[in-house]
Amino acid sequence: MAAKIIDGKEFAASVRGKVADHVARLKEQNGITPGLAVVLVGEDPASAVYVKNKGKSTVEVGMNSYEHRLDADTSEEVLLALIDQLNNDPAVHGILCQLPLPGHLNEELVINSIVPEKDVDGFHISNVGLLGTGQKSMVPCTPLGCLMMLRDHHGSLSGLNAVVVGRSNIVGKPMANLLLKDSCTVTIAHSRTKNIEDLCRSADIVVAAVGRPEMITGDWIGDGATVIDVGINRIPHPEKEGKTKLVGDVHFASAVEKAGAITPVPGGVGPMTIACLLANTVTACCRSNGLEEPEGLTA
Repeated sequence: MAAKIIDGKEFAASVRGKVADHVARLKEQNGITPGLAVVLVGEDPASAVYVKNKGKSTVEVGMNSYEHRLDADTSEEVLLALIDQLNNDPAVHGILCQLPLPGHLNEELVINSIVPEKDVDGFHISNVGLLGTGQKSMVPCTPLGCLMMLRDHHGSLSGLNAVVVGRSNIVGKPMANLLLKDSCTVTIAHSRTKNIEDLCRSADIVVAAVGRPEMITGDWIGDGATVIDVGINRIPHPEKEGKTKLVGDVHFASAVEKAGAITPVPGGVGPMTIACLLANTVTACCRSNGLEEPEGLTA
């Protein structure tokens, strides 16, 4: 029997709906409107599209959107001064500096200049440390979205065996920490892992975040396992010359026959990233004002 398809678009829409409801309550009961500031340095086309979509989504759920576009040759001093201004602006509850930055800017320095409580990307070293030690933190959006979908499908994750394929700071490592926090038994696999196929086959949950197109095939998947495919890879279209197609890190056609549930690419994890950015902004707003956090939108 083919796997259940976990519809990321539908799930993200439900998350955005919960965010919008909570924003409406904050406005009505507390007179507070959450605000998200996005900083874009340079004119990278993909980044510009992402920033536009984030701003549109922010406004759609009733939050304030503050967009700051800087020239590609903007100095580090000017960028850090802007971030300092946003850190001290009470109307701004979340700050996101769109990556990648131009080469002359130190990404780590810039990320860590955002105060941790407004770091809605969850990349600040303090948030990384808090998550790694099981404490309350801002959580990176993509792993948070994966966790939400896993909780929705399984209910409790306690005692399940999870394999995270990929060890990046953005997805692999925080994903492993989130699963540990939910009492999974977690293994991180990577390019040097021996017998990686057998390891994946033993898992109840496989999270693929390795960045290699269709690396994980159906014979790597145990019967009935849940597969979360974080990968987004553009490859030549096999049937349309000169065209490309998007695929994940999992070979969907073969994995769907073995898995119990699986996210597609596109339409799986991707839509959850912006939805969780909005959720993080509302969470940051509530924490900064000492208010109850939105239920079901945090880790």
